[in-house]
Amino acid sequence: QVQLRESGGGLVQAGGSLRLSCAASTRIFRGYAMGWYRQAPGEQRDLVANITSGGTANYADSVQGRFTISRDELDYGMNLQIHSLKPEDAGVYYCNSAPAYFSWGQGTQVTVSS
Repeated sequence: QVQLRESGGGLVQAGGSLRLSCAASTRIFRGYAMGWYRQAPGEQRDLVANITSGGTANYADSVQGRFTISRDELDYGMNLQIHSLKPEDAGVYYCNSAPAYFSWGQGTQVTVSS
């Protein structure tokens, strides 16, 4: 069973930056489009960025220009660079394939102070 592990979250002031990382127990990234999902309190889990197996990135309108998704060269993981954080970016961030086929990890909490 594939295990996904997210890290890098934290408490950041609005306007700040974070780099989230996702690691998989197997080399799944090579065969799947992968994505970062965000779940705010009381909200559904939404896809905010995804990257195809070929390296093409796509972003939700709300994060376009501020988020950058990238794949690890060895296909064991990926990253999400976040700049110009806004309070509405807060939530638990998860990685998974896009669409999500694998069990969810614990996620990493991003908190933005205004």
